[in-house]
Amino acid sequence: MTSATAPATRLSASRLTLGYADGPIVTDLDLQVPDGKVTVIVGANACGKSTLLRGLARLLKPQSGVVLLDGEVIHRQPTKHVARILGLLPQNPIAPEGVTVVDLVGRGRHPHHGAFQRWTSVDDEAVAEALELTDTLGLADRVVDELSGGQRQRVWIAMALAQGTDLLLLDEPTTYLDVAHQVEMLDLLADLNARRGTTIVMVLHDLNLSARYADHLVALRDGAVVAEGTPRQVVTEDVVRTVFGLDNRVIDDPVSHTPLVVPVSRHLRQAQPPTQELP
Repeated sequence: MTSATAPATRLSASRLTLGYADGPIVTDLDLQVPDGKVTVIVGANACGKSTLLRGLARLLKPQSGVVLLDGEVIHRQPTKHVARILGLLPQNPIAPEGVTVVDLVGRGRHPHHGAFQRWTSVDDEAVAEALELTDTLGLADRVVDELSGGQRQRVWIAMALAQGTDLLLLDEPTTYLDVAHQVEMLDLLADLNARRGTTIVMVLHDLNLSARYADHLVALRDGAVVAEGTPRQVVTEDVVRTVFGLDNRVIDDPVSHTPLVVPVSRHLRQAQPPTQELP
């Protein structure tokens, strides 16, 4: 495994094993999430990316090992305390039937309310900013169930932003979005990180977008970390071949100057004329 020097972190995992009734998915994994950076978890389907994110977010109890938040075991901390620090956007979240966009986004403010604390102007401002940032202000009075998949995804991200946490975990935040909106959404998250210093951890399928937006990349295979570090350290032809089983070439992205993976398909390999030896 290749690895960069371990950075300072508020969120980490030590010898973490996660799984379900049919067996472990993530096994004996160590991870430190660098503070104030964008971390992207990549890997082939069913390699444990979403399972790891659920474990980090306290939704899945470890079979062994621990997840630490600010140096303490996250599963021993009160739910509301964790929710003030860490926000999660899971895959395919389900909205309550008939809820409007503004009401759903407003639910992101619940961790900040005590038993007798009422809604304040601070909550109004947080919701309005989240709607504006995600370009969903015009949808505020619409019922969430009536929206397109891409609109719903932006609304869920708005709810996560309204929570106002220092740590934001997102499982496939670009799901249902076309290419233009994928870039807009990742730009939004990058801006959030730059302006607020929010630590962001994302699971993404697109390796090239991951390399473009990540400060720190974590590549998984079969529930184990194969490589982690900067995109330049992780996105190599050998690592891509190991993690994805893909013949590839890695070149320089002409726009972002980050690694760009070019797949080499079997069809193209077969179409190449055989090389001839020089006399």
